[in-house]
Amino acid sequence: MEYATLGNTGLLVSKLCFGTMTFGDGRGLFKAISSVGQVGADELVKTSIDGGINFFDTADNYTEGESEKILGQSLKNLNVARKDVVIATKVYSRVGPGRNDIGASRGHIMDAVEASLRRLQTDHIDLYQIHGNDSVTPVDETLRALDTLVQQGKVRYIGCSNWQAWKIAKSLGISEFRNLARFDTLQAYYSIAGRDLERDIVPLLESEKVGLLVWSPLAGGLLSGKYSRMNQKPADSRRTNYDFPIVDKERAWKILDVMAPIAKAHGCSPARLSIAWLLAKPVLTSVIIGAKRLDQLQDNLAAAELILTQDELRQLDEVSVLPPEYPGWVLPFQGADRLEPVNRWERFHEAKKPH
Repeated sequence: MEYATLGNTGLLVSKLCFGTMTFGDGRGLFKAISSVGQVGADELVKTSIDGGINFFDTADNYTEGESEKILGQSLKNLNVARKDVVIATKVYSRVGPGRNDIGASRGHIMDAVEASLRRLQTDHIDLYQIHGNDSVTPVDETLRALDTLVQQGKVRYIGCSNWQAWKIAKSLGISEFRNLARFDTLQAYYSIAGRDLERDIVPLLESEKVGLLVWSPLAGGLLSGKYSRMNQKPADSRRTNYDFPIVDKERAWKILDVMAPIAKAHGCSPARLSIAWLLAKPVLTSVIIGAKRLDQLQDNLAAAELILTQDELRQLDEVSVLPPEYPGWVLPFQGADRLEPVNRWERFHEAKKPH
């Protein structure tokens, strides 16, 4: 297992993170996904830790809070020292019927963090993330609330999830101007079948040194190996009934066609190959993997050991490349004349260095 810093911090997290959306008894928004009870969760958490994972992700609305409860209890049952794991959870999504049981307002954040701490059986959350875009609450109100939690020691690092590039940039500017805690991470959808993130968000993250945590690296199971052009609705896959995230299916079949011989050459599943492709991306901090069964988890863990050749990466990049979109397609034309003198200058100085 390799480790990376959590964004521009000194905290080291495993490049595979175990996501606990599957924990619970099939209630709430994610009822089609969750079915793992406490005994099964203990086994999955132990296998994750044995495989080198020190990073666990959950949310206050996964199975109406049961996911947080089960994760907290698993760590207790396994006698895992609190300092040896990094726990990430989220706030924003609806957790009750009230008007303010949702959102990123100061009021909801302050209530929600206390509930998450109780369920997780801990006195602090390592990474507290705003789970979605709140179109009502001003960004500076959200940031001030998160900064208060950091000052109180209840939260150590903060992040956001599923935010637009402009809003992330705005929040970073507010944090710097007002000397507030800044977002250290973005949690976002990214897969070889869904590379939209690369247009605006990836350049922003790289420029501002914000870490990237990836959810749904298998595109909601589409890259798991169960799906193909000939079998688009397998009976034993949740995507058959819950078609999410949105994916260009025809493009996905072409990607899977190219993946097939590469996976065969490595003796691995398309799922493992998909995760390995993500792990090769420099912007990547950690890939969130989830599982209901031990064999699924073990296959995903093996992606950390799968090293793809430059030619294999090139093939995968080429078949999954994003279609041109303005202004992206015009930038190389405008920038070429500007960059060439710089490149020549760098080559000149490199040639003058003693070897």
